[in-house]
Amino acid sequence: MNGPALQDRPPASASWRIALPHSAAAVPVARALVRTALAELEHGADCDTAELLTAELVANAVEHTAGDTPIELVVELLPTGCQVEVHDPDPAPPGHLTHPDAGEPDPWQEHGRGLLLIRALSSSCGHRPTETGKAVWFRLPVVPPQWHPA
Repeated sequence: MNGPALQDRPPASASWRIALPHSAAAVPVARALVRTALAELEHGADCDTAELLTAELVANAVEHTAGDTPIELVVELLPTGCQVEVHDPDPAPPGHLTHPDAGEPDPWQEHGRGLLLIRALSSSCGHRPTETGKAVWFRLPVVPPQWHPA
C-alpha cells in the first residue's frame, strides 16, 4: 500500500448551514443536528461537548435577540476539529464571551453559566459581525482515539 490507510487519514471537510426557528424548539433540533453530523462522519470531535455548547449558543440567540427572524446554525467539520456558529439578527456582541469581566456566576441564579461553559470547554470561541447581525462560534479539536495495548 503506497499511502496511509483509510483510517489514518484525517476526516474530510464538510459543512452544514441550517435555518432554525427563533424559539426554544430550536435547541433540541440543533443538538440533534450537531450529534448527527459528528457521528455520521465518525469525526472524532467530542459529541457530548459539541451538543452542550451548541445548545448554549442557540439558547442564548433565542433568549437575547428580539423578533422571530430565524437563527442559523453552521457546522463545519475540519481535519483538525469542528467549528459551530450560531447566526442571529442582533449585532450586539455577546456579553463576556471572550473577556470574562463578570467573574463567577451566582450559584443561586438559573442563568449566567452558558458563556462560561463555552470559554472553559472549547479550544477557542468568539464572535464576529455579519451582514445581518452577528455570528457566535466555538471550536473543538479532534479527540485522538485512545491507545489500547495489544
